[in-house]
Amino acid sequence: MNAPTAPNAPVTPELVSRARAAARTSGRGVYAELETLSGLEPRAFVQALAALLRFEVIETATMLEMRPANELLPLARALTRHCALLHGPGESLVAVIPDPFDIELQDWIAAVARAPVRLNLALRSDIQAYLTKLESSARAMDAVQLSLISEAEGTEGGEQISIQRIHEDESEAVKIVNSTLYDAIRDGASDIHLRSAREGMVIKHRIDGVLGSAGPVFQREVSTRIISRLKVMAGLDIAEHRVPQDGKLKVNALGRAVDVRVSIMPTIHGEDAVLRILDKRSIIPADGVLRLSVLGFEPDVLSSLRKLVNLPYGMLLVTGPTGSGKTTTLYAAISETNTGRENFLTIEDPVEYELQGVAQIPVNEAQGLTFERGLRSILRHDPDRIMVGEIRDKETAEMAVQAALTGHLVLATVHANNAYDVFNRFTYLGIDMYALTSALNGILAQRLLRTVCAHCATEHQPDDTELRELGLTRRDLAGRVLRRGTGCGDCRATGYKGRRAIVEILALDDTLRRMIAEKQPIAEIKERARAKGIRFLRDAALELAFQGETTLEEVARVTLQA
Repeated sequence: MNAPTAPNAPVTPELVSRARAAARTSGRGVYAELETLSGLEPRAFVQALAALLRFEVIETATMLEMRPANELLPLARALTRHCALLHGPGESLVAVIPDPFDIELQDWIAAVARAPVRLNLALRSDIQAYLTKLESSARAMDAVQLSLISEAEGTEGGEQISIQRIHEDESEAVKIVNSTLYDAIRDGASDIHLRSAREGMVIKHRIDGVLGSAGPVFQREVSTRIISRLKVMAGLDIAEHRVPQDGKLKVNALGRAVDVRVSIMPTIHGEDAVLRILDKRSIIPADGVLRLSVLGFEPDVLSSLRKLVNLPYGMLLVTGPTGSGKTTTLYAAISETNTGRENFLTIEDPVEYELQGVAQIPVNEAQGLTFERGLRSILRHDPDRIMVGEIRDKETAEMAVQAALTGHLVLATVHANNAYDVFNRFTYLGIDMYALTSALNGILAQRLLRTVCAHCATEHQPDDTELRELGLTRRDLAGRVLRRGTGCGDCRATGYKGRRAIVEILALDDTLRRMIAEKQPIAEIKERARAKGIRFLRDAALELAFQGETTLEEVARVTLQA
């Protein structure tokens, strides 16, 4: 806590009297009138007011060092009343308020604390920053654990999820499921894993592509009720425990609707569940328009990609592992080029996000609607541009190639390790290489690398072993500053926060088409590509590391040696 300091322009009792008089006629509070009359900047005004009223001033950093008294003032109520209650030295309690003239708030805090409290003054923005930080680090699940000890089964909650709703008197399973969903959506998780083990159920979140623990281990009896609750929400058969089940649900959390895909799988210890969170806000900017420019591509990559997606016909393939952003890239390409003058159709499994002005067809294999059959129907629907969610069999591959050869632009994803492995993949599917190279405009290989947390980043000098694993020498690092995160509350102690896309674009020319059609060795094709100036994934990843945006460890985890 910071002791009051003498301000440059003291706030005097006379000035307070003038502010009280002005407040009676203006309808504004005494605090607001006094701040206006003082002419001071907000932080200087708080210091001056604290010096006059003999309050101590506390800032966000100091509040974060103290333990919140959540057992007396839950976070939900603190957010509503815009104040904080903290454990001070020993057994003392410290209340943080933004307005010393708000006597009603002070009386309310005293009643909540049920013990003597020491009042501290803080800027309203500092209190808001503290509460926001607390909300982002303190899990809703923590509140659930405190209340489960003496709670009996209650009524099932609805689809609206918030901290206030979680604190309501609902059943144990409802609290856990709602808390898990709320925490995952707030933290930006892409998946929730609920895994049954011998000791009970473990909950994990996949954030920035990596799984991490998200809560305590629940007893097996509780885990059964959790799975049943998920089945009810997803419209699945709660009596079926022997076969996998897939469904979907929608929740409203943090002021937005979020779709969730649910997969239930029987295991030797019970049933596991994986929830894929399809949060539009995670990929669509505030203006609601998804564009290639918001995906973080470098200018030269963006220019090359736009050339490929604006060609009148041919095929562009996007490759990468699950969760590497392939579909997001294709969605952005479609949104950016969709002017309304062409007919866009997609066939997807499943449709992850709705695109304005695009006819999107979901695969339904149970009813016979496969990629191949859907693509065949699309070609009879007068398309100009077609997106194929995934080429996974010979029939779909053949139809995609034929569509590209007959005047359509085909955008598709395919699973391969890099741009050059795509040719081996199509050879395995039995596709004629001459037809493929005639149709193919280019291939984009994509990965997502975790970026170093800006709040805890420090300079890092890699050891010789780390350099050897990446094929680097000390000379390669000359003049470069590498960084690594030490771990903090902002990054959940991982050292990473957020991800950046790296890409490898192979735009085909006549020489490359000939080499591929003749099935020349991949090594020779790579040499030709490198001579053209094409940058490989490993090179793009190392460049990010040399700029201090990611780590060499992350480069080694995500990419292979070119």
